[in-house]
Amino acid sequence: MASSNAPSNVLSQLWRNKESRGVIIQIFTMVIVFGLLAVIARNVVINLEAVGKEFSFDFLFWPAGYDIGFSPFIEYTNKSTHFMSGVVGLLNTLLIAFWGCILATILGFVIGIMRLSSNWLVSRVSYVFVEFVRNVPVLIHILAIYAIVVTILPSTKQAISLGGDLFFLSNRGFYIPAPIFESGAGWVGIVLLISIGLVIAFKRRAKRIQDNTGRIYPVFWISLAILTVLPSLALVAMDTPISWDIPALKGFNFQGGMAVKPEFIALWLGLSYYTAAFIAEIVRAGILAVSHGQTEAAHALGVRPNRTLQLIIIPQALRIIVPPLCSQYLNLTKNSSLAIAIGYMDITATLGGISLMQTGKEMETMLIVMGIYLIISLLISSFMNWFNSRIKLTER
Repeated sequence: MASSNAPSNVLSQLWRNKESRGVIIQIFTMVIVFGLLAVIARNVVINLEAVGKEFSFDFLFWPAGYDIGFSPFIEYTNKSTHFMSGVVGLLNTLLIAFWGCILATILGFVIGIMRLSSNWLVSRVSYVFVEFVRNVPVLIHILAIYAIVVTILPSTKQAISLGGDLFFLSNRGFYIPAPIFESGAGWVGIVLLISIGLVIAFKRRAKRIQDNTGRIYPVFWISLAILTVLPSLALVAMDTPISWDIPALKGFNFQGGMAVKPEFIALWLGLSYYTAAFIAEIVRAGILAVSHGQTEAAHALGVRPNRTLQLIIIPQALRIIVPPLCSQYLNLTKNSSLAIAIGYMDITATLGGISLMQTGKEMETMLIVMGIYLIISLLISSFMNWFNSRIKLTER
């Protein structure tokens, strides 16, 4: 009799235990979730078979049959596969996300600090900018900039020459010299990587010395010297293995160099200053959250206002700024899918747009696009969580 009641007693004990009960609930939840996903997947396969479709990813290796006007990283033609078109779209998405986050961060920090300026005009102008930008949909900003670039800038034959006939600006894009790497350029790249490593090591050492002794090194100027002198010496030693392809007007368009298309410029600027308006408010809130006594103490010690902001206020405010800043990076990356409105060929426009319509693989293409955005978002979140853990307040 006792042996028959033993299993029920064990189960009741496990259920009464808080930790084991939580594990049991999670197991049952996961079983239910995966069961529902299996049912949905089965229904999808049955419905696709009913309309004569097969769930497969073979279409990725079919010829794409369409051109992509902006492919700065890899060679692509209309004879390439849908897989290659997806790779080009992914690289274009990452390009926008990377440069957009950088420009949005710089603008956001500058405007956020301007909002706290004692100068009435500077504070009001930044306030009007933030309120205007935040309350207009981002798609409107992108379309407005695109219209300005296409309609206001001159045509190719009347392109604006910048920097001694090296840079040209027209309604077809921004033309810049393109580097040509020759034999020995790899060694210059290795020296550049070594220089970056030396700068990182020097900055860490300078911080330790500052924490222990209070001595402040001119980190910026020394780092700039390292990044400039060492690669320059490598260039001279390898007989300058890098040349430049200069754009030149030939016929109706420029030949040579590298063209930054109007679609990229409009999307980059629109997403950047739109996100910067939100980052500015995050920065302002983070700075205001730092006790004013910190500023007063620094001024009492004779620290200049700019150094007070740089060395005391901003490092403490970052612990408040970084978590919501991660959300803005994620928003910018996902908002880049609006590129399809102006013809910028990102992952949504390639796989999720033209490839979908040509192959009729709605389910497969959408799964790939959603999976890619999910992976990118998880990578951004992981990096920002790591950075947040590095700057968090630690107790001695």
